[in-house]
Amino acid sequence: MTATQRPATAIDHVADAWVDTFVQLIPEVGTYIGRTEQNHRHSDQTPAGHDAIAAAARNTVAALAELEPVDDIDAVTKTDLTAELNLMLEQYEAKTHLRDLNVIESPAQQIRSVYDLMPTDTEDDWSIISRRLSAVPAAIDGYIETLREGMRQGVVPARRQVLEVVTQIARYTADDGFFAAFAAEAAPADGELSAALLGELGQHADLARGAYDTLASFMQNELAPVATEQDGVGREQYALASRRFLGATIDLDETYEWGIQELARMVAEQEAIANEILPGASVEEAVAFLEKDPSRKLQGTEALQKWMQETSDRAVAELGATHFDIPAEIRTLECMIAPTQEGGIYYTGPSDDFSRPGRMWWSVPEGVTEFDTWRELTTVYHEGVPGHHLQIGQGVANRAQLNSWRRQLAGSSGHAEGWALYAERLMQQLGYLDDPADRLGMLDGQRMRAARVVLDIGVHLGKPRLDGQGIWDADYALEFMMQNVNMPEAFVRFEVNRYLGWPGQAPSYKVGQRIWENVRDEVEAREGADFDIKAFHKRALDLGGVGLDTLRRALLG
Repeated sequence: MTATQRPATAIDHVADAWVDTFVQLIPEVGTYIGRTEQNHRHSDQTPAGHDAIAAAARNTVAALAELEPVDDIDAVTKTDLTAELNLMLEQYEAKTHLRDLNVIESPAQQIRSVYDLMPTDTEDDWSIISRRLSAVPAAIDGYIETLREGMRQGVVPARRQVLEVVTQIARYTADDGFFAAFAAEAAPADGELSAALLGELGQHADLARGAYDTLASFMQNELAPVATEQDGVGREQYALASRRFLGATIDLDETYEWGIQELARMVAEQEAIANEILPGASVEEAVAFLEKDPSRKLQGTEALQKWMQETSDRAVAELGATHFDIPAEIRTLECMIAPTQEGGIYYTGPSDDFSRPGRMWWSVPEGVTEFDTWRELTTVYHEGVPGHHLQIGQGVANRAQLNSWRRQLAGSSGHAEGWALYAERLMQQLGYLDDPADRLGMLDGQRMRAARVVLDIGVHLGKPRLDGQGIWDADYALEFMMQNVNMPEAFVRFEVNRYLGWPGQAPSYKVGQRIWENVRDEVEAREGADFDIKAFHKRALDLGGVGLDTLRRALLG
């Protein structure tokens, strides 16, 4: 990182102002990036709240249009922020907010999950949490109002997503569920809360539980009966979603065919490694052989968390001494067991001042108590270093060059997840996956990501099934994934429901990796003998998060 402070420009001021506005309008985003001034509030989830966001986006686009970049950093900011805001407005005009409901990343989860990231060290922290809990009913009421407006206009989510979220909410609101446990276990880092605050927390947690029960009742009794039975969203909506998650426009039909070929390539590579593990074995036989090896097992979430942390700490120390310039601020990564049981593994970035470090979270489904290290080693590299934590943390740390939007909010799933898959392959090249079992685990994940390209585009565009027996649907999607991953069925069912309800996100991993690798190869071909892979990585990550079309232009001109 350069220590030279770049003077802020007019475009920087517009970008920084957009962050301020966004945090004001969506306080949960502020919590995510460590801006605590709105931590006592929830977003206005009503249609009027969405109108306000759209109006602010239009104003920012207009302000950017009046300004000329003074350097390359400005050019990237103007290009990428304008593209992101225009796409946000396209989705608003397409009324996506009126049916924003899925099993992983919609207001139904976001209102709850923000509490995972709130400071809890002091009594004042818990007082702010209590205030926010008291605001949950208004947020839920606003969300219901927006979904009802969608019902009025005939813009509704899929019934499958509605019913799955009802099941999720039951876990939030149970007597031993999230809100009750959160309030009951409340305590500052060094002592106990006052009796008055404990009582208030309990009351406000009960208000939140009641609000979520109201949401579940609305979904069950009003929304589900009119929700669509169709899981696929169609080509027009899917193209918008794909652009959102990639920050790039792709040929969906060509990408579908490429996904089929990439899946076949992953299968062939797995078969070759299976033979290394157990001569003559199929992939399934090699997996069964590894699953019987007690030395590759972890029992319980405590052992899982400890192993994750030790693996991550070792990678940071070793890679920071050899292959990457890792700033001191991001050499801490906390590995966490999430307080939910939805399934999925995810990363949350550090706060702007690094008082909250980057964190890797594992949401372990109920009943899952055994974990295979050979299967999950690459996951730690994906979420940590050199994956998300290095990528996102480096952008946050680059304060001297980048404005707050570039460091904290810019980017796309394709940029982030594509880099993480790129990082997995890089770790293989650096010798960290020399054990054939660990490579098989990495390929298991890569095969799953390739399968998701095919499944996601197949379902949402209504492509013919690969077996020639009709059109892609949810049942075939589950069957297809069960054939292509070695995961417990509970994980696979959650994953498939996620793809069905969050179109365009799942392919962004593998498609993003494809674009990252293509850009690197083009830069290498252009620079020839002068190409330095370490310098390329630093140059690319110093951009912070950007859409993949912007990444290509910034690195290739």
